[in-house]
Amino acid sequence: MATVYDVDPNMLIERAAQKLKEVKEIKPPVWAAYVKTGMHKERIPDQPDWWYYRAAAVLRQIYLRPRGVSRLRRKYGGKKNRGHAPEKFYPGSGSIIRKCLQQLEAAGFVKKGPKGREITPTGRSFLDKIATEIAKEMEKVVKA
Repeated sequence: MATVYDVDPNMLIERAAQKLKEVKEIKPPVWAAYVKTGMHKERIPDQPDWWYYRAAAVLRQIYLRPRGVSRLRRKYGGKKNRGHAPEKFYPGSGSIIRKCLQQLEAAGFVKKGPKGREITPTGRSFLDKIATEIAKEMEKVVKA
């Protein structure tokens, strides 16, 4: 059985985002269509379903290591173009990450722990099943 460590992260996040669309607890808030994902961004996301991709990416990060909102803000932050002034790092949006974590918690994929949010056995099996599907598909492609 493959795990998250064995497959391409981009493929895993994309497939997990498609599966998270089917989970009723995870849905974008009303304001998600108008918000930037961080202070360092200039525009809103291009994808209309970006919320599910962010939730899947956050779930993968929690799988790899228990983290809190501030660590995840640092992970999803970036450098802001400040014109003539030197670029400066700004963290990502805490509200987006917080709401994603709350929704993942309501779905039973994540729980609060001593070092931040931790993945539950349900969340671990959710991602491992997706990783196994991807690994089987890649194995078929290699054999063909």
